[in-house]
Amino acid sequence: MKKEIIINSAINEVRVAITEDGELAEYFIELPNKERYIGSIYYGKVSKILQGINAAFIDIGLNQDAFLHFSDVDENLELNVITEEDDDESLDSEIISETNETNEDNEPEPSEKKPAKKNYKNQKNNRLAKFKTKRSGEVTINLKEGQWVLVQIVREAYANKGVKVTSKIAIPGRYVVFLPKDELVGVSRKISSYQERRRLRSTAKKFLPKGAGCIIRTASRGKNEEELKRDWIELLDIWSEIEKKMSGLTKPGNVYMDMQLANSIVRDLFTPNVQRVNVDSKKLYKDLNNYIKRVSPHLENRVELYTGKNGIFEDFGIDKELAKTYKRRVNLTSGGDVMIEHTEAMTVIDVNSGKGSDRDQERNAFKTNMEAMKEVAKQIRLRDLGGMIIIDFIDMTDDNNRKKLYNEMKKEMARDRAKTVIYPLSQLGLMQITRQRINQNIVEKLTESCPMCKGSGRITSKAVLINEIDRWLKNFRRSSSEFRLILSLHPNVADFITKDTWSVISKLMIKYFARIKVQQSDSVGIDQFKFFSVRQQKDITGEYL
Repeated sequence: MKKEIIINSAINEVRVAITEDGELAEYFIELPNKERYIGSIYYGKVSKILQGINAAFIDIGLNQDAFLHFSDVDENLELNVITEEDDDESLDSEIISETNETNEDNEPEPSEKKPAKKNYKNQKNNRLAKFKTKRSGEVTINLKEGQWVLVQIVREAYANKGVKVTSKIAIPGRYVVFLPKDELVGVSRKISSYQERRRLRSTAKKFLPKGAGCIIRTASRGKNEEELKRDWIELLDIWSEIEKKMSGLTKPGNVYMDMQLANSIVRDLFTPNVQRVNVDSKKLYKDLNNYIKRVSPHLENRVELYTGKNGIFEDFGIDKELAKTYKRRVNLTSGGDVMIEHTEAMTVIDVNSGKGSDRDQERNAFKTNMEAMKEVAKQIRLRDLGGMIIIDFIDMTDDNNRKKLYNEMKKEMARDRAKTVIYPLSQLGLMQITRQRINQNIVEKLTESCPMCKGSGRITSKAVLINEIDRWLKNFRRSSSEFRLILSLHPNVADFITKDTWSVISKLMIKYFARIKVQQSDSVGIDQFKFFSVRQQKDITGEYL
């Protein structure tokens, strides 16, 4: 499979597309007004413990307290209550999955068992929270209100829910993920050679501090000790810096921020099976090149600077595919369509049939469902849909057809790096999918509550509108020598684009060598803009879209 990473850096956003055999497979976007928190580490205080939902709320210095479920508490905060019959048995070590959303090694294998937890059955822990698991029995959580705790964000905030955190800290590097609070030494299952696994595990133990562990990533396969050492030194320096920041904090706050989007994608996904990384920003190209030179010099020649006149996403055909991700309705070649609706609790997908050429209704339904199934699997990954997903397929009576549809959906979703669980079709023709929620989905990222309808509808966010203006000016400058323009905007957007001395409009004028006067107009939609030529005294918006 031919895989490429395409990076577009605009004045107001960074977009990353991953293609498989020339087709868009995954899409990531970073907007300045929606800070990316995944992977960041905070030192916070326990503000509330709710035994009824097996969770604690942690004040980490953000507007909303973070959610910490007891199952995400590391072993340093657990006191096991072991029953008499369990006394002679050691507990199996659990696998800690990586927390970064672009991780491709979801199932590392532990190399050895951890020592059994201490037996606290005769101690009185009645005042502490308790949590039951099938694996370990009853576990007492050593947390109390006001206690300081180090946590890492594993899921972005969405709807009215705050970020989700874990106290199982994992700091990702190019070749390993450092686990400062866990003695586990795991190796990615994708490294199948026993000799290689043994070599990598032995190398890791040379650098691991006492009481710490790691997960050895797929990218470390075949790397010599010197290359791995560079990664280890960098990770240990990061952890040392985190400990220093923790000691200096007097109130909850951040102690570590993960890499920006483009850098983290390259760190986690740029492996030898990726043919090219194309980037259209000279600064970003230089940053990525310096990083690759340092950690994977053999891949340096695969990082390319895009110098074409058209936009990079336009040349690679990404824009056309992305247009589908913004729409509720996605058309199928058979004439049917797929409707995608978002609610706070779940995403509902409805498959509608077109005009079938076959007179057999069952055959028509099966054909349309199979086509829709592939499109739905694609849209789930592209839109980064998380939580519960319900798909209403066209009714089929043949059990074999229903089984084929279910099995094909499992194959399609097997390429998804997020954890998914797929259930067979119900009697009503509904398929239920649960998918790991890490980020906000595309709709949540690219839209915001409308100030006119008080949130009952959605509009294009200001960040996306500014990027459309940026693209319009690029097309305008390519074929026009004019430099005086009037930009007409809704007052709400006009105030946003002109505020501050070093405003967005100032940056655009410098970038495109144009003098732009911003005018407020109630007649312009809040998600629209109009450009007028001062010289021609007319609206020229449509000429350069």
